[in-house]
Parts: sequence; C-alpha cells; structure tokens
Amino acid sequence: MKTLLEKKEKRERIVMITAYDTITARLVDEAGVDVILVGDSLGMVLLGYSSTLQVTMDDMVRHVAAVARAEPRAMIVGDMPFMSYEASVSEAVHNAGKLLAAGADAVKIEGGGESYGDVIRALRRAGIPVMAHVGLTPQRYKLLGGYRLMGKTASEALEVIRDAIAAEEEGAFAVVIEFTAWEVAKTITEKLSIPTICIGSGPYCDGQVLVVHDALGLTPNPPPFTKQYANLAETIRGAVEQYAREVREGVFPDEKRYWGMKKGEYGKLIDMLENGKEHRNHFRLKYNK
Repeated sequence: MKTLLEKKEKRERIVMITAYDTITARLVDEAGVDVILVGDSLGMVLLGYSSTLQVTMDDMVRHVAAVARAEPRAMIVGDMPFMSYEASVSEAVHNAGKLLAAGADAVKIEGGGESYGDVIRALRRAGIPVMAHVGLTPQRYKLLGGYRLMGKTASEALEVIRDAIAAEEEGAFAVVIEFTAWEVAKTITEKLSIPTICIGSGPYCDGQVLVVHDALGLTPNPPPFTKQYANLAETIRGAVEQYAREVREGVFPDEKRYWGMKKGEYGKLIDMLENGKEHRNHFRLKYNK
C-alpha cells in the first residue's frame, strides 16, 4: 500500500492486471506489474458463467491460493464475491479473512464509502486492507440496468464522486473506477489522496487494470474498453490443430520423445511371457482333468 501511495505522489502510473492461477501469476509478475487482481471475473473467463454473480467464496479462496503459490513480488488483491459482504459486517470480516489466509494482501469490494462504509471500517479495524470499487459495479448490473457507462449525467456523476470520496474517508487504500465517464474519473483522481485505478474510465487515473484474458485475446467478446495485446486464441488453436494432425499421421511422438528398456531386457521379458503362457496352459489342462 505504501508503494502505491508513493507512486501516486510521484505521478508514476500503477499497473494492475488479473490472474487466476499460478503460471499466469508468475508470468505477469515477471512482466513487472504492480498489482495482481484475482477478480471474480474468473466466473466468466474461466468457469463459463454468464456473469460474476455465480462466483462463490470457495472459488475465490481456491484461485487466490493458486496465485499466492507463485510468490509474486506484486501485491495480490482478492475480489470479495457477490453476497460475501452484503449481508452483515461480521460476515464480511469473516470472508475477507479467508482471502487473506489464502494469500491475498488485500481485498476488493464493489461499492464505496456511501454504500459500504461500515464494511470498509470493520475490515480496516480487523487489519484487512480494502480496495473500493465505484462506477459500474458488475455484481449489481441488474440494479443498474445492465453493463452501461456510468456518470453520464451530472447527478449520477455526483453520486459516483461522493461514493469514492467516502471510501477514502472510511479507510480504503485505493479505488477502482469502472466504465465511468472520463471527466468523473479525472475529478475523483484529483480529489482523492489515495490511488485510483481505472478500467474503461479514461487516462486520467493513477493506474489502469485489465482482465488478462482480454489483453491476451482469449475472450470471445471482450468489453469495448479493453485492448488486445496478443492473439493467444489463434496461437493455441493452431498449436492444438498441429498436435492433432501429427498424432493422426503418426508423426508424434518421434524417436527423441520416447525411451526403451535396458539392452537385452526386452528379450528376457519375451521369454518370461512365453514361459508364463506355457505354465498357465499346463495348469488349465491339469485342473480340467
């Protein structure tokens, strides 16, 4: 957290990206990101759900633990899934504790200080760092009327700004601003002393976050605000097609990729098998008599 605050003060941009498994976490950490978000977006990009609403605490604990096993230098933030913090403050603290025990350095909740100030305060009191999330909050897309740009009107913009300001006042160490008009994100960034991290909210935040599957070209229909930096879907498809072709043609495996017995042992094995066969036949004849 101290490092992120220093970056804001120095106007150094913060880089955050998602990861959900050990291999990916190790790779993005080696690439030099500042924060690894184990997002509930795993529900859609890994588990095939239509939204994040189906993601459970067990899902999040499992994937946070997988990322933590990579032992990254980057900060690990674990998403609090739908209905893991809304029902009560005590339940929120209990569930957030599970993510820290699994290896997270902090947790993220969807909402700011106006909506979940009591939760932010309680988590901070328990020693759990909290990242807030304002603007478009996907866990509440049904209430918001779908996945839409937030803050297009002055009244809605004011609500988002107030929510972000209250998040800092209640003790959040950073705020994610998702799919919100850039003017609103810029205003929030200027008003807060804690870092802001944008996704689909313009270039004026202290940092940016992307879902790694969107960045790598693995998502069939990514959101309009993402950027594809590679086309791994095509690479993977091509590689598997070549593998399938080589198996069917008998090309794979080649002689460099399989090994045999010690010299002379195969002949001994054949003799053993033949002798064993004769012994079994003799036993059957004797038993039948």
